[in-house]
Amino acid sequence: MTRARRWFAGSLAAAALLLAGLVLLIHSNLPSDEELAADLGARFESASGIALRVGAAHWALMPSPVVVLEDLSTAQPRPITVRRIVVRPHLSALWTRKIAIDAIEIDGAVLPRTSVRAFRGRWQADDAAIVVAGAWTLAAIPVERVRLRDVVWIDRRDIALAYDADILFDPHWRPREAQLSRSGVTPPANLRVEREGEQDRWRTLIDVGGGTWNGNAALQELDKGRLRLTAQLEPKDVDVGALVRSFGRHSAVEGKLQGQTAVDTEGENVTEMIRTLHTRTRFNIAPANLTGFDLAKMVSTGSGRGGQTRLDTLAGTLDTQATEEGVILRYSGMKARSGALIASGSATVINRRLDGEAAVDIVDGVVGVPLKLGGTLDAPQVSLTGAALTGAAVGTAVLPGVGTAIGARIGQELDKLLGNEEAKKKPR
Repeated sequence: MTRARRWFAGSLAAAALLLAGLVLLIHSNLPSDEELAADLGARFESASGIALRVGAAHWALMPSPVVVLEDLSTAQPRPITVRRIVVRPHLSALWTRKIAIDAIEIDGAVLPRTSVRAFRGRWQADDAAIVVAGAWTLAAIPVERVRLRDVVWIDRRDIALAYDADILFDPHWRPREAQLSRSGVTPPANLRVEREGEQDRWRTLIDVGGGTWNGNAALQELDKGRLRLTAQLEPKDVDVGALVRSFGRHSAVEGKLQGQTAVDTEGENVTEMIRTLHTRTRFNIAPANLTGFDLAKMVSTGSGRGGQTRLDTLAGTLDTQATEEGVILRYSGMKARSGALIASGSATVINRRLDGEAAVDIVDGVVGVPLKLGGTLDAPQVSLTGAALTGAAVGTAVLPGVGTAIGARIGQELDKLLGNEEAKKKPR
């Protein structure tokens, strides 16, 4: 079995091992439910080095083969738990010593990130999924369908997100159709992929934030069994706030996004490809509302924390890169406009911490007021840079009248640009 064919084998190896234990016992002595539970726990620990408790197990051959496992948990400080697993093997395949599963159904799983990472490098996918008593082989389609219901992923920030999924497989672990959705989210957040013929290309349909993010994806086999996944997607009318809230986060930007997204990643299997996922999105949001800071207040007082800023347009490029320390977000070529106000800048976000710089062109030759971006995405902070504050102090000391006049003019114009109707009525 090549590394390319193990694209999904690593993810499904545990379920295949459970089935392998059952079919081996069937051929030997028709085990009781208690013997099956004990045997599967022992085989899991032997393959992974981490103990598994199986609360209850049941199997039957008639009217159709089925294995039901309940209340599973790993022996870890923060255990992986599964309420119920149902495996439905093909009966005819059992008698010919082939692993062929009609469906694997997993319901009510909780997957803490740190506990899942503990399995890295431990699991031997080939041994678990293929080599059973030395004589078992994989069918052309080892697993035809995988259904996931209420599977909860707990990330590094302890945010728990529940997902449902349904995947139909072609040979070589290629998904023919697949759907992934966030449970209980309004508006819906769904991903659907549909294979185009026999090629490694998929039509990709995403509904999120009340809009769409559709396009196409392709898989390429590289040297030494590595895989490369690329995709071209087009977001349309995606409500940024609703999108971010769908995944348990808070957005500092409100508005509907349009643009183009490119996805690129490489790896020997799905897990490695997720760990190195890279995206690049050129976006435009019009109009946009920035929550968490008030630009007019920032210019007049030196600190703009709190409040909001309304913009006619916000455009730029967002690069995301998955790393061992979390996803890095890099914003570049940022342009914001509100009437005569023009702002540009760049920023980097790591673990929700914001670090960046911007320049604001305001009015009548007062150009490039430098700003420092900081704080977090939940509570962004915008302030004048130290150099700007020093320059303002020197200017006021040398030419106090001019400095005061420029400061007043900036504050007045910003109030007008950002919607203060009372300021519009004041004489210049």
